[in-house]
Amino acid sequence: STEPSLDVDATPTEGVMAVNGWVADDSQPCFGLPGALAPTGYFDPLGFCQKGISLNDVKRYREAEVQHGRVAMIATVGYLAGEAVSGPFSITGPANDQLQQMPLPAFILLTLAVGGAELKRATIGWVEPSYKPGSRTLWTLRDNYYPGDVGFDPLGLKPTDGDEFANMQTKELQNGRLAMLGVAGMCSQELVNHKTIFETIDFYQKVYSGVNPYEGMDPYMLQ
Repeated sequence: STEPSLDVDATPTEGVMAVNGWVADDSQPCFGLPGALAPTGYFDPLGFCQKGISLNDVKRYREAEVQHGRVAMIATVGYLAGEAVSGPFSITGPANDQLQQMPLPAFILLTLAVGGAELKRATIGWVEPSYKPGSRTLWTLRDNYYPGDVGFDPLGLKPTDGDEFANMQTKELQNGRLAMLGVAGMCSQELVNHKTIFETIDFYQKVYSGVNPYEGMDPYMLQ
């Protein structure tokens, strides 16, 4: 497969403007959005972005992928750091069990912060829905909105060059995809054995070193 191009001279889809150096091109996979990388190249076995899927739907899918990838990258750090260091509310144990340990006021503040961030993202990227009969504005992204670009760049890392932006976007997508798989694995592991990541690593280090990992443990904990 060939990596989608971000050539601003590519034939654009009718009525589509250039955003961050990307021009939607319906002759290319995923309308030419970045994210394809060797050795797989363009990889879409379930056909989410196959021919016939609208530009708006493809942009929505990419928006979902970018945002879930970002959450997963933060969660990856949170799993490891949150289990290694005791939190401000003496929260301990596997990360899967830490949310319910939060005091109610802190949980309410966290919920409001997440809700506020999501509402802000919606006002930036989405067209205001119209409830008139026949209206198709629901779930519609703005034409000048690039999926995932909510304008939050406190360190000024966003490139101004289209090709450089595409490279950075591909890196973010690849790290986000890896993080989503990693978080799914960590979450599943903790659901199975109810141990932290580091406790599990220590457990299997003992197993593969020929040491009994249960030696010295309270018998009641083994029941």
